Amino acid sequence: MLLWAGMVCALSGCRHKAVVLKLPTTLTPVELATIPEPNLPMVETPQIKVPPVPIAAAAAHPHRERKKPVVKAVVTPPSSAPADPDPQQQEAVSIGALSTGGDSSPQAKNEAVDMIASIEKRINGLSTQTAEEQKAQISKVRNFEKQAQDALSSGDVEGAKTLATKAKLLLDDLEK
Repeated sequence: MLLWAGMVCALSGCRHKAVVLKLPTTLTPVELATIPEPNLPMVETPQIKVPPVPIAAAAAHPHRERKKPVVKAVVTPPSSAPADPDPQQQEAVSIGALSTGGDSSPQAKNEAVDMIASIEKRINGLSTQTAEEQKAQISKVRNFEKQAQDALSSGDVEGAKTLATKAKLLLDDLEK
C-alpha cells in the first residue's frame, strides 16, 4: 500500500509547477513616434488688490460712547410779560429748561434690562458641546453683557442698550 501511495505521488508530479510563456522575438526595429510640444501662449496671473484681513482682536475692545454733556436752555421771558413777575417764575426762568440727558426713560431702562436678561438666559441655554467649541465667542458675549450691566448701573441706558445689542448679535452668529 505504501508503495502504491509513493508511486501515485511521484507520477502526479508537483502541482506548483510554473508555466513560463515565451514571448515572440521581434527582429525588425520599430520607429518611435515623437510628439511635438504644443506652442501655447503663456497666461499671466492677474494682480488683484485684496483688502486687509480684519483682526478679531479689534472687536474685543469696543469703544464706549461718551455721554453728551447736558446743555441747559435759557428761556427768555416774552417782551409782553408783566413788569413784576412773581419770585417762583423768576427762579424758573433763571434756571432754564432742564433736560433728562437723552433717552433715560423707565421704558428704555426696562428694555435694556430685558435684553441683558434674555442674553444671559440664551447663554445658559447653550449646549455644552457648543459652549466648548465656541469658548472665545462666548467670552466676548459675556464681556459685552458685563459691560452693558456696568453701563446700566452707572446710568448710561443708551450705552447699555448698545452693548447688549452687540452681545445679542454675537450670540445670534454663535447659534447659527
